[in-house]
Amino acid sequence: MRLIKALLVLGLLCGAAPASAADPQKILRTAFKIAETDFDPPKRDDFYSDRIIGNVFDTLLTYDYLYRPAKLVPGVAEAMPEISADGLTYTFTIKKNIYFTPDPAFKGEKRELTAADFAYSIKRILDPKVRSPRLFFLEGKLAGGDEAMALAKKTGDFDYDAALSGLEVTDRYTLRIHLKQPDYDLLYVLADPATSAVAREVVERYGEDIGSHPVGTGPFVLKEWVRSSKIVLEANPDYREEYFDATPTPGDAYDQEVMAQLKGKRLPVVGKVVIDIIEEEQPRWLAFLNRQHDYLLDEVPFEFVNQVAPNGKLASFYAKKGMRVYRYADPELTYFYFNMEDPVIGGYTPEKVALRRAMVLGYNINEEVQIIRSSQVIAAQSPIGPGVAGYDPNFRSSATEYNPAKAKALLDTYGYIDRNGSGCRSLPDGKPLVVEFSSTPTLLDNLYDQLWYKSMQGIGICMKFNKQRWPDLLKATKLGTLQMKISAWQADWPDADNFLQLLYGPNAGQANDSRFKLPEFDRLFEKSGALPDSPARNALYREMIRLFLVYAPWKLGVHRIFTHLTQPWVIGYKKHPIVLTQFRYLDIDVAKEAALGGS
Repeated sequence: MRLIKALLVLGLLCGAAPASAADPQKILRTAFKIAETDFDPPKRDDFYSDRIIGNVFDTLLTYDYLYRPAKLVPGVAEAMPEISADGLTYTFTIKKNIYFTPDPAFKGEKRELTAADFAYSIKRILDPKVRSPRLFFLEGKLAGGDEAMALAKKTGDFDYDAALSGLEVTDRYTLRIHLKQPDYDLLYVLADPATSAVAREVVERYGEDIGSHPVGTGPFVLKEWVRSSKIVLEANPDYREEYFDATPTPGDAYDQEVMAQLKGKRLPVVGKVVIDIIEEEQPRWLAFLNRQHDYLLDEVPFEFVNQVAPNGKLASFYAKKGMRVYRYADPELTYFYFNMEDPVIGGYTPEKVALRRAMVLGYNINEEVQIIRSSQVIAAQSPIGPGVAGYDPNFRSSATEYNPAKAKALLDTYGYIDRNGSGCRSLPDGKPLVVEFSSTPTLLDNLYDQLWYKSMQGIGICMKFNKQRWPDLLKATKLGTLQMKISAWQADWPDADNFLQLLYGPNAGQANDSRFKLPEFDRLFEKSGALPDSPARNALYREMIRLFLVYAPWKLGVHRIFTHLTQPWVIGYKKHPIVLTQFRYLDIDVAKEAALGGS
């Protein structure tokens, strides 16, 4: 392998690779810890699939790679949009001479990206047949959108050729978006992979199998895909001429280092990205240590993190190998949702609320933080992730209280009694009480199974466990057939409303895993959507959080502090809080990789 690398380096020195294009000798290797599901942008519902979609497709807007806090910049739009004085109309101009990658759907013709492609792609989110989990991005917001959806439900087909007042294509490169009322999140929505441009011809050719045929205008193409095993991306040979540029965060020395390394390089830099799916923590970690992977796209496993980076500083063993460590507190959280439509654990009556609140009180969050997560997390105080507008770092709640005595008293009060001395409480009507927790068969989730079992045993609630692979659990979640499951949410955009929408009633079956439907919460959420980031909006958020804590549709988990490592030959890595992958920006020092024995 080292001989091969040496020959590759020699080829580079001899000028074998053109300086103006991605280098086919530069191969970036990494791993996902959870399998992908689907590569159709409006259907995306997990950030493992998102990591591919964001590299194959393009959006109108994107984010500056380096600048923090996260800042929007044009994607394939020529500039940030013109916004009307009333905040209801956004006008975008699309860059010219951007082309989709060749596909049989185009019948040999070179297919240019146009404004109509974005109009079509946005309509797909509204199409009931697509069943987009990101419908909440646009539902109730786009002029004429709800009416078009209602008609499609009535007729059985969405009319893509009918005029839709919210989407006006004025010429080949100009798109106007008209809203019913001002929406302060629309620009973030148009930077999300769900609104990526998809060609209508491709969708119509592949039909239900479109998720297996991602055809975009982005920096990479899907070259190989073995489901739940391996994904290979290759640099798009027809990718537009685009060069690295970013805005360093003021005072950030590392940003200046990245600029010095990458500024002016044509994107993408690497010729290939190889992704292995390795669900278990230890084999994924060993693959990195054995230099089979260039960087840990997912964090250092929690059981090893204190060895790798004690007190946040890279241990000398790894530092001597030339590795670099990066620690981030992303805008995300974990939570355990209760299915509010389940006849045992769901419902809004006092005894059902009491059951969920008792489980919240009886769960040993301290053991999760200290043992399962090796103290590399912060216990969540609210359903809002850190680092976004509307997040209050000083907010404290009862969500982190561990009090088995109070939990048992609450269960006793509402008639959840152990009637036969078995150690398992019954429902108030005398029927058996058994709570089913669904999780994957990974080591990490097995630890959660054990903690829930032990915690609930301590308050007299018996549990059973449903073990399935992640894609299957995700489907069951959307169908509402699971009773209880662990979930995580990574912000789609840097605003608290992107977290609170997880509890908005109309989003049940989309992002609202618990299927929580409380009219007062929904009213406050809708009211907050008409306000910019302000004290008035934050006051509404606090009231929504209060209702959440009262009804307990979730047991809050943690905000994770992620520790990432790169091999010494990786250039330009910086984790973005919103954008999920950096493939297009990363470079490989092939000579150093060969010298150090990388794969």
